[in-house]
Amino acid sequence: MDQVMDLWLAATPDVRGRKWGRGEILLTFGSAREAFLSGQIKSPITEDDAQKKAQAMQKKGIHWVNFTEEEYPSLLRDIPDPPWLLYFRGDISCCEDVCVGIVGSRKISPYGKWAAHHLAETAASHGAVVVSGMALGADTAAHEGALAAGGKTVAVFGCGIDLCYPPSNEKLMERILEEGAVISEYPPGTPGFPFNFPVRNRIVSGLSHAVVVAEAGLSSGSLITAELAVTQGREVLAVPGNINQPTSIGTNKLIQDGATPLVTAMDLVEALGLKKKKAPARRIPELSSEERDLVDRLAENGEMTRDQLCRLTGRKPSEINALVTVLEMKGILHSSIGKIFLAN
Repeated sequence: MDQVMDLWLAATPDVRGRKWGRGEILLTFGSAREAFLSGQIKSPITEDDAQKKAQAMQKKGIHWVNFTEEEYPSLLRDIPDPPWLLYFRGDISCCEDVCVGIVGSRKISPYGKWAAHHLAETAASHGAVVVSGMALGADTAAHEGALAAGGKTVAVFGCGIDLCYPPSNEKLMERILEEGAVISEYPPGTPGFPFNFPVRNRIVSGLSHAVVVAEAGLSSGSLITAELAVTQGREVLAVPGNINQPTSIGTNKLIQDGATPLVTAMDLVEALGLKKKKAPARRIPELSSEERDLVDRLAENGEMTRDQLCRLTGRKPSEINALVTVLEMKGILHSSIGKIFLAN
């Protein structure tokens, strides 16, 4: 019965407007039932209405947990304005694992999409739970990256969890429910009003030990999440981007303002305090004398450009290009943004 009264209390204007927070209801009344009996709080719904809501949600597999219950995510409880009630589907207990929020722009570049997916995949493969908002762009890439690694992910909705916003992510939502959870502070049936999403961002950061911004322009809502993360005492990390791309101005500005730059995906693993997985032993392919010489040069000098390798080895650019291509195919080298380096 107390859970039914939680629904009654969550519908009151004072609670939905967050006039009451951080357990003030309990300090004043002791429970939702006592708040109801006091007559001091008015709700637009009756106890019978709350009972009907509870029955309808139970049929849909929707659960809810209040601020005081053990099942309520402990990190979220510590933020300045935690929601009184969380509605959820799936396994909310995964929120007690090491969680990382990965967010970014909806209109994201191919590079930003790759970064969000790759970082989520790496974090999830090392045991972290990826938290995001299931919006198009970076959020979707982050959830998909976690699932690709066989990991868990949590989607925080800006609408009721009986809805899927955006509708195109319905299959993704079904996959998330198998490996994680979808949660919201908004009651079932609540549409995805634009003003809901900035508010829900405090939950994305509040659930997370650290927040990563994969890519963001100056007007991206993910910058709100980063700002909230700072106020909540979470570490903020950002992916450096091309200074010629408008979609990277926000992330580059975050780094300028003190966010930790992510140079490699393993930087995120270290920031979360996760253990690096030992790479499985693999057979080293046989190398020609020319290939071995190139590998030795890189081992001695670290990452290098093709021009540097030409000068160091005395070989022509065409020869270096051919050797690098073969060694990349053998999994010995990687090249990126003009640099060549040994694979881990």
